Amino acid sequence: MKRGKNYQESSKLIEKLRLYDSNEALDLCCKASKAKFDETVEAHIRLGVDSRHADQQVRGAVVLPNGTGKDVRVVVFCKDESVKSALEAGADYAGSAELVQKIQGGWLDFDVVIATPDMMGQIGRLGKVLGPRGLMPSPKAGTVTPDVVKAVTEAKAGKIEYRLDKTNIIHCPIGKVSFGKEKLLENFETLMTAIVKAKPAAAKGQYIKSCVVASTMGPGVKITTAKYQAAPQEAK
Repeated sequence: MKRGKNYQESSKLIEKLRLYDSNEALDLCCKASKAKFDETVEAHIRLGVDSRHADQQVRGAVVLPNGTGKDVRVVVFCKDESVKSALEAGADYAGSAELVQKIQGGWLDFDVVIATPDMMGQIGRLGKVLGPRGLMPSPKAGTVTPDVVKAVTEAKAGKIEYRLDKTNIIHCPIGKVSFGKEKLLENFETLMTAIVKAKPAAAKGQYIKSCVVASTMGPGVKITTAKYQAAPQEAK
């Protein structure tokens, strides 16, 4: 695959076979960013589990201390007084049956979906639309809850969901290049702590197999995972 001039220049800053500590890796990630826009920095974590087994699933949500740098559009499925509460908390859209019909008609102008438990019966019919996009509300992610105010506030503050894909990798945004390495490091460590705590009891052997951080248009930087093999309470 032929890479652009900027990518090739950025790659010279990084030793391909070296495993960097998280602080240095994120510093390099920022320095290697050459795009004319504020690139998103993502973490890609390969786990030593098998996502085909129900008892080895890794999924959850965490509020990043510095947010993601993205203006998150939130839609809330709820009824009656909860609609007003959701909108006052900062939700972009809130409602019930009318929103279900709107999405069935092709509307997808949102990033996060939150629902009260009594709305899940209606939302079930949207599974084929929301599911493949990772937008289906889930109790594990805290997006199915009677407390819509808290859910909306956290979503707007930078709450992200992490979950395994079919290749046992978790992909998550941890901020923008403009954050600088300190804020990105805070977000990264918060994410990693959450993932370590979510280790399934059925997982055997090395849990964190590998970790790479990269900006949208930049090369990947490999991070040593040794410190994250510790017990959850020790992984700070």
